Amino acid sequence: MILELNIDNKHDCKVELLKREENLITFKVDDTIYETDIVKVTEGVYSIVVGSKSFNIEIFRGENNKSYEVKTYQHTYKVDIIDAEAKYLQNRTKGLDDESGIVISTPMPGKVIKILVKAGDSVKEDQTVIIVEAMKMQSEYKVKKDRIIKEIKVKEGDTVAANQPLIIVE
Repeated sequence: MILELNIDNKHDCKVELLKREENLITFKVDDTIYETDIVKVTEGVYSIVVGSKSFNIEIFRGENNKSYEVKTYQHTYKVDIIDAEAKYLQNRTKGLDDESGIVISTPMPGKVIKILVKAGDSVKEDQTVIIVEAMKMQSEYKVKKDRIIKEIKVKEGDTVAANQPLIIVE
């Protein structure tokens, strides 16, 4: 099992459980393998031995079931689990945040529900141009700035791949 984590909104890493035999746990963080001895001391408190070093950590649930606060003796970290749903929600508004972003796409595979523009249309900032359904959620994709629709690469009812260009704007 591989988890993607974001730490303090600064660092993303992949954590993979490689082996577990009772409290002896081997896992990989990015490209580094750790052999650990982890014991649950009490609810939310763990003792961890890595090599000759010992750590005590406290883990508290954050604002949702994918967000945690992890406290060590010297530091406190905000840790978020980044799963497919979280990636989708993070990325669904990406695309037109800067001048080079002229392609509207969806970060997840889905189905085009409604196209609200046609080639040549002038669109205003925050205007919805396409609606895509993914994971049983309909998402509206909007332009971030006033633009002109250059090309529509899909039609209503099309099944689309993740990151497939849907609409080109200029």
